[in-house]
Parts: sequence; C-alpha cells; structure tokens
Amino acid sequence: MPIIEAKNLWKEYGDNVVLEQVNVSVEEGEFITIVGTSGCGKTTFLRMLLGVEQPSRGELLLEGKPFPNEPGEERGIVFQRYSVFPHLTVLKNTLLGAELGKSPVLGRLFGDERREAEVRARHILESVGLTQALDRYPHELSGGMQQRLAIAQALMKNPRILLLDEPFGALDPGIRADMHELILDLWKKTGLTVFMITHDLQEGFYLGTRLWVFDKIRLDPHNTNAYGAFITYDIPVGKTNGDTYEDINESLDESRRALIE
Repeated sequence: MPIIEAKNLWKEYGDNVVLEQVNVSVEEGEFITIVGTSGCGKTTFLRMLLGVEQPSRGELLLEGKPFPNEPGEERGIVFQRYSVFPHLTVLKNTLLGAELGKSPVLGRLFGDERREAEVRARHILESVGLTQALDRYPHELSGGMQQRLAIAQALMKNPRILLLDEPFGALDPGIRADMHELILDLWKKTGLTVFMITHDLQEGFYLGTRLWVFDKIRLDPHNTNAYGAFITYDIPVGKTNGDTYEDINESLDESRRALIE
C-alpha cells in the first residue's frame, strides 16, 4: 500500500482554484522533488501533507486513511528560513520538540525522560555535523549550520515523512552542495519518505528519485484563477548511487533536457 495517495485532489480558496485533479501515489522511502512556477500550488500541496491545509475536494490519504487535519509526529518540516529559536543553544533547540511533545504546558522534561531525550538529540546533532556546536546560539552559526539545526529539529520526533520547502535556496553554492550530500546521506540511512520543493531543476534531478512538475495547463484569459495546477510531469530519476551533477546531466534523456532548457 502506498504511504501517500491523492485521488482527484482539489484545493480552492473561494473562486481561486489553486490545485485541480491531482492524482498520484507515493511509496514509502521515495524522494520526491517538486518544481514549478511561483504560485502553482507547490507549497499548498506541501501544507496539505503537513496537515495545516485540507483538500477542498477529493481525497488525500495516509496509508489508506484520510490525512490528519493537523501536524503530527510522523511528519517533520524544514523551511527555507531557519526555524530556530535565537535564545536557545543548538542542543536546547533540538530538545525543544521532545519537551513540548511530552510536556506542552511546561515545555520541560525531567529525570530519565530528559536524559533519554538528550541522548537522542546529541545523536541527531552528530548525524548532521553539529557535535562541536552544542552550546552555541543560532547567531553564532553560519547559514548552512543553521539549516543543519533545522533539519535536526525536524528529525527529533523520528518522523516517517520529511517535508522540505526550498530548504537550500538561501545558501551559497558550496554550502548547498554540502547540504545535498547531508540530506541524501540521512535519507539513505533513515528510509524517510521525502518531499522537497526546489526552484533549481538540476537540484531536483540530482536529489530525487522522482521529479514532479506542477503547472497550470488550462487557462482562461478573462479569469486567471478559474483553473488550477496539477502534476504535468512525473519523471522517475533513479537517484540512488550518489551520482554527481555531471553524471545526472549525462543521463538525462531528451524529454528531461527539454524541461531544463
């Protein structure tokens, strides 16, 4: 059974149709990269996967059941802007998710629960390369380190699905390359199902096992909001062997090259 299915999915805000007739299924462990023009519904779809937006029509299913109408522990998210708390250290930022989950009023853990949570937080921070920065504050970190911290926060609750909304868009090319290797390594080791929005098509081909293109095909010149976008291309990429950008470019067939051009 697919971990996620969309069946004739629509999302409308009044007369504004954002998404229409989205039909797709995703198996556990896939890495889905998503591209498309601004305003074509990519982030709206991700927000539905997170549970903060609900379909207007159709079905969005999680393992065959209607998607929860609120965020849950099985889904972690990382945004382009760093979702870290400036007054907390790296370690305390990472611990916060566990503390709020167990104690939403106090936001604190004690005794064995805190020790267990701290062991897990330290392990996750080691996996994202932040072992030497446990006691530093976000303003003392580079952009890449802050995004590593945001990924650690998302992984703290042991999610099965990781949602990435242009997580590397604000980073310099060299740092982005490091983050690519980090996220691929984490994906391979954890078996996460990943959905990642990107504006960089080459990045989408490089990271994903499938690349989705959201586009609005039906147009009404007198009412630009009358029709929504859907997945116009669903391209299997087969990214599993750590290929370089050059390897990916050489293996693109004519249809993929047409997308890049």
